[in-house]
Amino acid sequence: MRPLFHPSLVNGRYGDPTVYVETLFEKRSLLFDIGEIASLAPRKIRRVDQVFVSHAHIDHFVGFDHLLRLLVGHEKSVQLFGPAGLAEHVFHKLQAYRWNLVENYSCDLVFDVSELGAENSTFTTRFRLRKGFAAEPSVSGNTIAGVLCDEPTHRVSAAILEHGTPCLAFALQEAAHVNVWKNRLSERGLPVGPWLLSLKKAVVERRADDHLIRIEEANKSDRLVPLSSLRDLVTVTAGQKIAYVTDVADTPANRTAIVALVQNADILFIEAAFADADAAIAKERAHLTTTAAGEVAREAKVRRVEPFHFSPRYAGEQERMLAEVMAAFEASP
Repeated sequence: MRPLFHPSLVNGRYGDPTVYVETLFEKRSLLFDIGEIASLAPRKIRRVDQVFVSHAHIDHFVGFDHLLRLLVGHEKSVQLFGPAGLAEHVFHKLQAYRWNLVENYSCDLVFDVSELGAENSTFTTRFRLRKGFAAEPSVSGNTIAGVLCDEPTHRVSAAILEHGTPCLAFALQEAAHVNVWKNRLSERGLPVGPWLLSLKKAVVERRADDHLIRIEEANKSDRLVPLSSLRDLVTVTAGQKIAYVTDVADTPANRTAIVALVQNADILFIEAAFADADAAIAKERAHLTTTAAGEVAREAKVRRVEPFHFSPRYAGEQERMLAEVMAAFEASP
């Protein structure tokens, strides 16, 4: 079955770190980091409703203004997730502009900014256009195992890493795929129709066996059937896992946290800022080398590694950088 999420590097392997994740069959998208995004079509940007920010260095956050410009005037709610302090950065961005005429706007724009702190604590602050983007009182909470959001279609978890400042890595886990056996439908005299979407949704949402599914049939009255008697009509397979790691020091603690978070990912986007020969510079600047990125990917047993955030000092040497990552990734244990 086709995966629901389709990720792509917005600015290639050298540009500002940003991964755009398009959602199949739905008019919504996700962003991991929000560096320069001008190359994205406005229609794609307006689909974004969740943004996962690793940290607020300029190359990871400068695109927020572009997002804001395209969303003002549209009825929209966007969730932003990041490390402690993100709400303050968003506040200052928003307050850099004057909003004295917003009471005349027919559409409202809302940003809900959630920060992940130590010991899985969270703080969420709302900014609403019609209130001039004044910060509303923050709401504190807790999360389990770094899970930032858990929706019927996906779950996103984070780990706090060290980059001279707290920096988050993320893992997007797609919900399970539910495939319908049409031959079993036929054997039981059940029709193909919209009711199958309700069946799939109930399975994905892990509804109880007594949950009722409405079956609609032409020229017959609708009937309600418990989920337990319909489970044999479907097969459930795991959805894909996409991970995003950038701007982290190569320390044992960071490696342990990354491997735990991205374990068995189908796709791992991971920074490889410096070549292996420049490991001393990488350490000084709290970044990974090509070799370190490949080693982490291998230890985490990911299926595919996508290195990015190459330093401009290696312009024209993309093949060399990729080769160093892949050599470490494919090396024997």
